[in-house]
Amino acid sequence: MNSGKGAVEMDTMNPKAKKEKRILAAFPADLILHNGKIATFDSMDSFMEAVAAKYGRVIKVGNNEEVLALAAPETEVIDLTGRRVLPGLIDSHCHADQHALLLHKWYRVGWPVVKSIPALLDLIHQKTSRTPPDIWFLGFGYNDKKVGGYPTIGDLDKAAGGLPVFILRTDHHVGLANRAACALCCVDRNTPDPPFGQFDRDPLTGELTGLMRETAAHIFLTKARENDTVEDMIEALLRVFNEYLRYGITSIHNSLASSKAIQAYQILRERKDLPLRVGVIVSGREEGLVESYIKAGMRTGFGDEWLRFIGVEWCPDCSTSGRTAAYYEPYVGTPVVGEPSPNYGMLLYEAEDIKARAIAAHKAGLRICMDGVGDRGIGFVLDAFEAALAAHPVKDHRMRVEHCCFVTPKILDRIKRLGVIDSSATAFMYDLGDAYIANRGAENMKWMWPHRALIDAGIPAPGHSDADVCHPNPMRAIYSLVARKTDTGQAIGPEQAIRIHEAIRAYTVLGAYAGNEEEIKGSIEPGKLADMVVLDRDILSVPVEEIKDVAVDLTIVGGIVRYRR
Repeated sequence: MNSGKGAVEMDTMNPKAKKEKRILAAFPADLILHNGKIATFDSMDSFMEAVAAKYGRVIKVGNNEEVLALAAPETEVIDLTGRRVLPGLIDSHCHADQHALLLHKWYRVGWPVVKSIPALLDLIHQKTSRTPPDIWFLGFGYNDKKVGGYPTIGDLDKAAGGLPVFILRTDHHVGLANRAACALCCVDRNTPDPPFGQFDRDPLTGELTGLMRETAAHIFLTKARENDTVEDMIEALLRVFNEYLRYGITSIHNSLASSKAIQAYQILRERKDLPLRVGVIVSGREEGLVESYIKAGMRTGFGDEWLRFIGVEWCPDCSTSGRTAAYYEPYVGTPVVGEPSPNYGMLLYEAEDIKARAIAAHKAGLRICMDGVGDRGIGFVLDAFEAALAAHPVKDHRMRVEHCCFVTPKILDRIKRLGVIDSSATAFMYDLGDAYIANRGAENMKWMWPHRALIDAGIPAPGHSDADVCHPNPMRAIYSLVARKTDTGQAIGPEQAIRIHEAIRAYTVLGAYAGNEEEIKGSIEPGKLADMVVLDRDILSVPVEEIKDVAVDLTIVGGIVRYRR
């Protein structure tokens, strides 16, 4: 890295940007941070002492003296007292809309709130004993690996006293319901499995176990959310944004964004109430939504620096921790009652159907994002990408495999050849790593999120939380990228460990690249958005085990302090 005191500014801007830079520099700064350790993440990896912002953009990066020269009486001047500054962090795949509504209306039953099956049943009993008979108990975040399995359908019936119960596993691809909820959804032992889903049944009696996979769980999820409104979404999103800002997140890509979420985001933008920047990835799950974008002529990139359309998304392959993701080799470990045996996981679309969807969207100018988790699932997604590119060749297409977990050497070579982005579920390592080891075996972890190999091959691999599936704090994922450990300390493919600077790039430079926004964000440079994060300690020099505990003191979006610890 360049550690010089003087400003290092690469002459990469177009004439319009240069003119804008000169105009901004002619006026006093709105905000100045000085006396700090600023990691710019520019093309020279420069370290600086101070930065100034005006009208939401960076106007100067350099030493204390030259930046403080831009101060005026009205300038907010913050003495960093030697603290580390990074570019604003970008979570390139999360479900802010879903996360918001769950926090708004559901009970959190994830670890460590619920640490055992009896604790879950006791919580259900407490809540249902005080609610009207038409109110569901809705829980989210349940982690069977942490608490030792699932309750039976009879256990849920008894705990709820006849009220309906539906619980989402932490991955959101497996659900658990009691008989009252099944009755309200018209599901019983004779109900056939829906396409691309399964109601687990006891192999001895044929009775429902209460556990359901993929599209079978969607039936219950749809019923539970049928009364959600755009107004609910707006109120709930503001709560979730405050949590994201606490962790230094200044931009998100809302994966599988629903129509209600898209409406809510536009209303918040009109009101100037968006405290962070949102990239919308439109949901292919919502019937007709992607098709409406195609019909309207919407193209990737539409919007502004606060709210921008990133692409469209489908989920052909989903959850390793929930044992539904598609692999060529079967799952290991102890299966639950009613699980397929042998279990190779499941794909959620027919091959020709997903190819047709990809071709139509790609020809219309829409970025394609598809979830691929297991090696069979990622290969399925790459087949669709290849078909779309053959039908309509585009050099800089930036198609994204979302999560992209089990990247074997063969798959890695194919990703490289096709020019695809590995949109890596880095948070899975810390929060779900133990389940991955249990379900796929420790020897396979060397190709699970293989960031060392991806970087060495030149494949862009931004990181994400998939929140609320995992915790939104990027420091936990950054830690696991460097330490290659789970939250319990289990090793998870240590040969794929990367350096701390490379891990931070996954949440800054590469996050911006994944949204086609590298010209305006991802680094601290004159002319770029003044999105920055001030840390409580120097993440670039602390012991590795301390990375996960690094806290955010200030989160700055558009030159305005949006969060103070």
